[in-house]
Amino acid sequence: MAEYCSCGAQLPPDALFCHKCGKPQRELVAPEVESNTYPAAVVDAVPPPPPPTQPQPQPLPLNFHNRVAVRISLLAAVSATVLIVLLPLNWLGAGFFAVFFYCKKTGFRLDVASGVKIGWITGLIAYAFYAIVFTARLLPDALSGHLGKTILEQMKTSAIQDPTTVQQATKMVESNPGMVIVLLLGMLFVLVTCLSMAGGALGAKLVGSPKV
Repeated sequence: MAEYCSCGAQLPPDALFCHKCGKPQRELVAPEVESNTYPAAVVDAVPPPPPPTQPQPQPLPLNFHNRVAVRISLLAAVSATVLIVLLPLNWLGAGFFAVFFYCKKTGFRLDVASGVKIGWITGLIAYAFYAIVFTARLLPDALSGHLGKTILEQMKTSAIQDPTTVQQATKMVESNPGMVIVLLLGMLFVLVTCLSMAGGALGAKLVGSPKV
């Protein structure tokens, strides 16, 4: 059915205005623009997050739970015991090379305090080995009853030249040779551990100190 304007003119289908008088025939509704839409050019590109940083490996504590330190100290202690002919420098070298090989194995650089710790571990192991060797050397004399004589002969060939000291030591050996062995083992413990710790400190100072 044809539509007509109020002026009497016949309107074509879906006409917005009258072609004769120009009167609008229906309301024009503007499309709504969503408030949350923006032109693509306005939106800034979000930079990608930086890649996660890899945590730096931390050195293990230097004690008997550190398997690498114990293995290297064991190797150095055994080598020092085998090379006992170089006494006492072999124990100093044992601490030094324990630090050297530990730094080479792990890639960590050690300060002097850490070098002393490795030297202490090396000294304890070296003392255990040498105490066995020392006892085994004196065991036949102890079983035959010539222990005191053997100790006196070793003292006479040592660096002890003071007659008073030799006389006092002779009386002690003749009266209680067992106590002398305990005393010698105690002195040996102090000597081995101190030299090994000094070697470890020297090794850390020369080859293991952290770079500043």
